[in-house]
Amino acid sequence: KALEWIEQNKPHNNVIFSKLKDHPSNPVYTTSLDSESFSTDAEDQQDYVVKYLEKELGSDLKSLKNVGDLLEKLREENNVLEGQVLTVSSSVPPKVSEALSTAADAGCSLVDLLQREQFISNMLNQVGLGAQPWMDNLGQMLNQVDTIGRHMKYLRCLQRIEELSAAVQQCLMTSSVWEAIRAVDSMAVLDTGLNQSGCFHLQDFLQETLHFWHKIIKDRLASDFEKVLTQLQWPIVTPPTQSLTPTANHQEINSQLELLVTQLLALQTSALASCVTSTQPVSSVAPPSKGPPLCLPIQIMLLPLSRRFRYHFYGNRQTNSLSKPEWYLTQVLMWMSNSSTFMEEKIQPILERAGVTTSARVELCRGLLSLVQEKVASDASRLLYDDMLFCHLVEEVLQFEKELRCNQSYPAVLPGLLHLLLEDAILQKWLTVEKKMAVEKMDSMLSAEGAWSSQYKDISDMDELKAPDCAETFMTLLQVITERYRTLPCPSAQLKFLGLQRELVDDFRIRLTQVMKEESRCPLGVRYCAILNAVNYIYTILGDWGDNVFFLQLQQSAVSLGEEMLLGGLGVMDVGRLASLEGSLFEGLLALLDRLKGDMMGRLLEWTMREIAEKAKPYCQDRWLSLPSQYDLSTMSLSSSACPMMLCVRDRLLNLHQVLSLSLFQLAWQGLAERLDNFLYQDVILSNHFSDGGAAQLQFDMTRNLFPLFGHYCKRPENFFKHVKEACIILSLNLGSAILLRNLLKESEEEMRDWAGAGDLSPQSALHELGVYCLASCDVLILLNLRACRTGQ
Repeated sequence: KALEWIEQNKPHNNVIFSKLKDHPSNPVYTTSLDSESFSTDAEDQQDYVVKYLEKELGSDLKSLKNVGDLLEKLREENNVLEGQVLTVSSSVPPKVSEALSTAADAGCSLVDLLQREQFISNMLNQVGLGAQPWMDNLGQMLNQVDTIGRHMKYLRCLQRIEELSAAVQQCLMTSSVWEAIRAVDSMAVLDTGLNQSGCFHLQDFLQETLHFWHKIIKDRLASDFEKVLTQLQWPIVTPPTQSLTPTANHQEINSQLELLVTQLLALQTSALASCVTSTQPVSSVAPPSKGPPLCLPIQIMLLPLSRRFRYHFYGNRQTNSLSKPEWYLTQVLMWMSNSSTFMEEKIQPILERAGVTTSARVELCRGLLSLVQEKVASDASRLLYDDMLFCHLVEEVLQFEKELRCNQSYPAVLPGLLHLLLEDAILQKWLTVEKKMAVEKMDSMLSAEGAWSSQYKDISDMDELKAPDCAETFMTLLQVITERYRTLPCPSAQLKFLGLQRELVDDFRIRLTQVMKEESRCPLGVRYCAILNAVNYIYTILGDWGDNVFFLQLQQSAVSLGEEMLLGGLGVMDVGRLASLEGSLFEGLLALLDRLKGDMMGRLLEWTMREIAEKAKPYCQDRWLSLPSQYDLSTMSLSSSACPMMLCVRDRLLNLHQVLSLSLFQLAWQGLAERLDNFLYQDVILSNHFSDGGAAQLQFDMTRNLFPLFGHYCKRPENFFKHVKEACIILSLNLGSAILLRNLLKESEEEMRDWAGAGDLSPQSALHELGVYCLASCDVLILLNLRACRTGQ
């Protein structure tokens, strides 16, 4: 029946399926029937119905009674679907019609707006065309008004200038200096306002007017000021014999002095004052630095001193000598010193009352220093090809700078003369001459007669380093170079001199190496030891310099500036160590000097041991096995065969103590003790067999004769002869102890062999109880086998 019903309603079902296919969100569509079940193909529909019936009814025939209910359910779903399809079909056309109607209305409105916009635009264009002539006329009138306005301002400025100029003239005629200064100051303010105006001709006219009146006022004030200074006996070119004595009218003179100084200061405070004074003759004393200009009163006070300086130290005067720069440098220092009291007592109080914070004495020094700067710069360029005169000039400039800073208390922030020495040509010449003279000095000091003797050899308290005269002179030379460039204001220039010093040290090291090779045929000679002392002395001084604050500052400067000459070849880790102050700029030189010192010390000890070994041959061949036992140590004496060796050791120790410095001798006797310990252990003890008497004699020779030779230089010399001392302990054991020790060591050796390392600590403990710490168990067994009385054979 279900199949028949579906077949009868097939066309209608296809319509429903097609409607529902366009609306997949329909809840009925998604609840009972799957979308895949709707197909226009009849076979697919039949297959789906069959599958659907099998699913709902199954294979149980009793369930066929439910077919009616199933059919009724399908009819209800079909009716619901038909209603939804009809509802959707009836509601869509009205909405579409409404939307189309709204769109048509909007289109009409848009067309109407476009037409209105076009109409208004045409009207505006017509109005603009009609108003264009009016706008052109208005623009021309505005331009004319603007031009007239600027012309009026221009004329007003001219009128203002004429008014101020007339005011200045009137004030000067009536001696109203203060009013004239105020008028000039107003001109300066007006000039400042015209800087951005572009009225160059007007500004030039104003500046010329300013120059004119400024010069007139300044000349009048300067003339009066010079008259007052003359009454006060200025300039003071000779040392004052007593304090400034007041004259009868000193109060009037002091009042005039204060008035003139104050007026000159007020004249200088105008915006253009500094520019005006730069055109005056006093510009010759203006400092070349970028500091503020000198006070106008100080400039006028410097004029007579400047005339004197140029009269004596320029031209064809005998006092103008390139070989005597100390003449003008000393003269300027004397002027500074002689004038300091006058400046502090007369001028400084006036400056303070006028609100000027500068020091009158320092201002005078600045002005005088500018004279010296000009002269030194001129002379230095003329002396670049004369080494001796150039060096003399540098020395005098350095001395002048020192006295200027110390005696005259010239501020460190103000430049002196040292910056003149930092010009490329002058600095390079200085470095070249410094190196040339240092090399010449090294040649002369190494070839001098007393080059390898110490000048303090007769003073024991001052001769610990025993430095030869050539080494001490060389380090003094380096110290003098350091003092010369220490005060330079430029770290990069200081680093160049430091590089020169390092180069000189390396050159001197090479020269010492060459002399050492000539003396290496006799390392025990005085000259060879003097060379060794020289190397150690330079090494010690450079080590101290590495911790010096000045060189540490240069080290930081080298790292921050990345100085290739000093840091070249160093890795990142080495540069980092320098930056953290863990190393020093002398590390490379110290390493070379330390290697040279080690080589020389090794050669010295090798020759010493060669001589001792030659003297010790009879002692090595002594018949230790046949010596009788001696129970009374008080009757024992040194072996006759050991006397030459002992005498040689004593003599060499005394000789080294006399010729080597204290630190080197410490290394020497300790190294000699180590070598002698190995020699005696190898060539005397291990090369012989010993009876009880021979062992006792050996122990007596060592403990009562050899060790005391080194006891003068340390408290426990036996600690430096560990092999010999412990060997004597083993050889001197009584027979029972020796047998027990030998059995213990043998058992321990067998256990070590059997258990592969799981040994017992008792052999070591036994050796430690005997005082044996250096010798190994196998070495002790060898020594026990060297005893004449075999232990436990």
